[in-house]
Amino acid sequence: MSNPLLSVENIETYYGPIMAIRGISFKVNQGSIVTILGSNGAGKTTILKTISGAIDPRKGKVFLNGSEIQKKDPDKILRLGMSHAPEGREVFPYCSVIENLQMGAFTRSDKKEINRDIEQVFEYFPILKERMNQPAGLLSGGEQQMLCISRALMSKPEIMLLDEPSLGLSPKLVKEIFEIIIRINKELKTTILLVEQNANIALSNSDFGYVLELGRIVMEGNSKELLEKEDIKEFYLGQQDEGIRGERRWKKKKMWR
Repeated sequence: MSNPLLSVENIETYYGPIMAIRGISFKVNQGSIVTILGSNGAGKTTILKTISGAIDPRKGKVFLNGSEIQKKDPDKILRLGMSHAPEGREVFPYCSVIENLQMGAFTRSDKKEINRDIEQVFEYFPILKERMNQPAGLLSGGEQQMLCISRALMSKPEIMLLDEPSLGLSPKLVKEIFEIIIRINKELKTTILLVEQNANIALSNSDFGYVLELGRIVMEGNSKELLEKEDIKEFYLGQQDEGIRGERRWKKKKMWR
């Protein structure tokens, strides 16, 4: 059996005296889509920041293609083949869409290939082509999420980290974005590690999943099998269903005011 593309071994990450990640280990195989599922505050974003070099772990090791990368600078990790689309749609707001995409390719010098890859991004997200000269800060939330993913693609990563790609988006947009994530994985052979609160969409569109609670991995397995587990249904899917019902009740109440 081949070695995993990404391997995380017993990492501990702190914010000051507070331990946010409590000795977790997991792996991501080449060509797969792996999700880390967890509620808000579970430590999902901290895991991705630790892997991509934005935060240094106090203990543990991170391997990319068999080489240790923990405590390396983020730009060096990017050059090794890992890109990161962070939470909150962090685009460069005063730069145009096309300039944001070009910044995503700052490690490259192959101008023809860069232009070809920009066209490929526009094929995935046609709305970005329509907005190519518009400042990124004026895009809608969904469009900024598309741009964030597209910018991460421009370095031609071997593995891409996606932080909450569904956050704050309508169900229709979430479906569209995950369809593109699947295409990127299949067509470009890009390995994907994503963290999500939306259990249904994450597990329905991934190969393997880990469940994170309070900085620890408490469950793992094939995504389809996890989707059928009663604990997942009750805690995650139940919460989502209740959230939908609550939103409907709020809208109905608002109508009668």
